[in-house]
Amino acid sequence: MTVVGHLINGEMRTDAARTQAIFNPSTGEESKQVALASVATVEEAIAAAEQAFPAWRNTPPAKRAQVMFRFKTLLEENSAKICEMIGEEHGKISHDAAGELQRGIENVEYACGAPELLKGEHSRNVGPGIDSWSEFQPLGVVAGITPFNFPAMVPLWMYPMAIVCGNTFILKPSERDPSSTLFIAQLLQEAGLPKGVINVVNGDKEAVDVLLTDSRVKAVSFVGSTPIAEYIYSTANANGKRCQALGGAKNHAIVMQDADMDNAVNQLLGAAFGSSGERCMALSVAVAVGDEAADTLVAKMKAAMAPLKVGAFSNSDNDFGPVITRAHQLKVNGFIDSAEADGATIVVDGRNPVVEGYDDGFFVGATLIDGVTPTMESYQAEIFGPVLQIVRVNTMEEAMKLINDHEYGNGTCIFTRDGEAARYFSDNIQVGMVGINVPLPVPVAYHSFGGWKRSLFGDLHAYGPDAVRFYTKRKTITQRWPSSGVREGVSFAFPS
Repeated sequence: MTVVGHLINGEMRTDAARTQAIFNPSTGEESKQVALASVATVEEAIAAAEQAFPAWRNTPPAKRAQVMFRFKTLLEENSAKICEMIGEEHGKISHDAAGELQRGIENVEYACGAPELLKGEHSRNVGPGIDSWSEFQPLGVVAGITPFNFPAMVPLWMYPMAIVCGNTFILKPSERDPSSTLFIAQLLQEAGLPKGVINVVNGDKEAVDVLLTDSRVKAVSFVGSTPIAEYIYSTANANGKRCQALGGAKNHAIVMQDADMDNAVNQLLGAAFGSSGERCMALSVAVAVGDEAADTLVAKMKAAMAPLKVGAFSNSDNDFGPVITRAHQLKVNGFIDSAEADGATIVVDGRNPVVEGYDDGFFVGATLIDGVTPTMESYQAEIFGPVLQIVRVNTMEEAMKLINDHEYGNGTCIFTRDGEAARYFSDNIQVGMVGINVPLPVPVAYHSFGGWKRSLFGDLHAYGPDAVRFYTKRKTITQRWPSSGVREGVSFAFPS
């Protein structure tokens, strides 16, 4: 059976002392094994990155950008193969995988602007014959720890910007679906990146803890669940590292009485059930303002959900695929069970769908639950599955209070025709990414991604302009060349 290994110092390696099964979520069958890196293997990757850093740091930004231009071309040329790898291990339907990859490529395109992004600032004659400037210098060896739900896109949020800023990088992807991530890193090598600048180590907590505690690693980026994000952030900080740790979400959509209901329904279908709801930006709660709006929304959602198809990644006619593991399938079904036990109404039941020819796949069908209240476990938790819950309130203020009171503050949106309501919502909602009639307000590559509250630990968001700040340290230089023959007296006053 194939064993997925590591990329260290430009060479493929297999550390087979410990392995873990990789499953095809559509069939439920074990398809590969992944090698779990030992402490020694991770330390070897760190050493390779440290050795590569001095030369890469001194490589002109324009030459670093040229590598990214070639990398972008290779990603586009190999897109079909990458999407197939994602489908085989994650279960994502091909059109969804293609969308994920495209958003990753957009971050590579942004990284191609390194010469502009790293120009720094300059002020001439801040004093007599004195010039001052700031420049952005790389940190050194940096690391990224990425989740299963976007094996192509999320790593591309991190290392293209880290690398063009002059750092070397160690990536620890999810051990559940590592093949596409590793293949993409190999394409970066093919694009001309020197050995050791990018390293990939597959593994579990043992590998993660080395990255968090080794003094040679200067910064860590993470995307995953909130409990793990909090652990990553606190451990990295305790070991003197810069850290950005993006955590979980419970994203609400407010549906106002004046909303274009047909448009809202169409938008909610994709935002709630796309990628089987395994997105940190998935809309999992629709807050309907007024019973009339709620009744209309539920009726239209029920009708629109009837033709939705859940099935294998290989059939592009399917709308979404399985969830990642059997354990997660049972967990999602358990949240539906708990909502029903707590008194909510299961309007569309996605438990145990029949997918012909794939009896053992990890499938959960699209599920709609009405009458959910904030005290229910299913409301409070991040379900991370194809489940949309309807909460009924009387006013927009009640809806906003629900969102502002929740521990997560990742993404939200409002469906309305009222510009005043939309403006008030965007000004006062305590969430990091806000959509107005846009259900998945994921920022484009030249902005930055991140939530508020317990959805983000750290001050800087992912990718975009914040990535330059995160992966560099500012140095300010003040320079003076006195005129020849001029001797100045001693001054003990603070310079001004």
